[in-house]
Amino acid sequence: MSLAGVLYSYAGYPIVMWILARLRPRPWKTDSISPSVSVVLAVHNGIAMLPRKIQFLLDLDYSNIKEIVIVSDGSTDGTAELLARQSPSRLSAIILKEHVGKAVALNAGAAKVTADVILFVDIRPEIAPGAIQLLVSNFADPRVGCVAGELILRHDSHDATSEAVGGIYWRYEQWIRKCEAVFDSPVGVYGGFYAIRRELFVPQPAGLILDDMFQPLSIIRQGYRSVLDFRACVFDTWPKKAMGEFNRKVRTLAGNFQLFQIAPWTLSPRNRVVFQLISHKVMRLIVPYFLVLLFVVSLVLSLHSRLFAACAVLQIFGWVVAIAGLRFRIPVLHRIAAPASALLVLNAAAVVGLYKFLFTRGPLWKIWNSGNTDIVGLTLENANVLQPEISASSAKS
Repeated sequence: MSLAGVLYSYAGYPIVMWILARLRPRPWKTDSISPSVSVVLAVHNGIAMLPRKIQFLLDLDYSNIKEIVIVSDGSTDGTAELLARQSPSRLSAIILKEHVGKAVALNAGAAKVTADVILFVDIRPEIAPGAIQLLVSNFADPRVGCVAGELILRHDSHDATSEAVGGIYWRYEQWIRKCEAVFDSPVGVYGGFYAIRRELFVPQPAGLILDDMFQPLSIIRQGYRSVLDFRACVFDTWPKKAMGEFNRKVRTLAGNFQLFQIAPWTLSPRNRVVFQLISHKVMRLIVPYFLVLLFVVSLVLSLHSRLFAACAVLQIFGWVVAIAGLRFRIPVLHRIAAPASALLVLNAAAVVGLYKFLFTRGPLWKIWNSGNTDIVGLTLENANVLQPEISASSAKS
């Protein structure tokens, strides 16, 4: 039973979704339309990267961007002061005095915008030329309420384990989401670049971590679809070290437990994609315990069967390789062991995520703050140097 649970989560469900996508595809209409777009960006202490991001947003190639709203979420590093000095008519700032979390910041931004479509972006990702036009073309289908693009992860000086998570695992994850979208809707999207119809926006509970699951699921609940457009590309960089990736996943997986607590309807028949949600997300949270049971049972039964003894030895070998890949930086071993190490990191993060969810005091979203860790950004001095250039370009905009 434990083995069946592991195999269903990692192989069975993806195969089921692939078959359903082939047998019952639901194509949606795309067309060259240009609805008005409001860009919403929530940022906390983003002074190192914000000047370049502001310029990037002002220079976006989509012709019908109505407004850009940047929400400073209790920033204490000069972000609020930088935003207060901006002058373009299309750019407006909301300054939240207290650090209240991304969900509340996005609510504040969404409440202010007036365009047909809200485009949510994060401070790090770089949007490819033409990506916004491709993204909004999906709204030509009146059944589509949420659209996400293709996240392409950059690997620059990443260790092998972190690269495996952002490489093999992320491609595998995107393939599953693609199958879900073809059949109906994915249960989550990449939160750094996705768009929704403004009238479908649902205010998010304070303290929520996974806006990129809550919002699409809320739109699906209203009878619309959430889809993916792999032509619309965005580039991002995840943590370069295994520990940074582990901490990122702990926060995300703790957010899954939080979502199920805050929005229990997601696990009820009221959620049209509840089968996908349980198979894709809930099962992943249970897999670590299946793996432990599988190992314990194999050890017990190995006393009576060579088959189970071989199974136990194989598991021991696999976990030793995974741990060695994390512990020792021997180039060849580190590279070969990377997939096993990534599997260990992801499953350990699920266990720690549950612990954090159950025992964290105070806001759960504070358990990990990505900041600029392991990511090359602008320094504060760079930001001050670039400020006059932004103001000059902004005046032209």
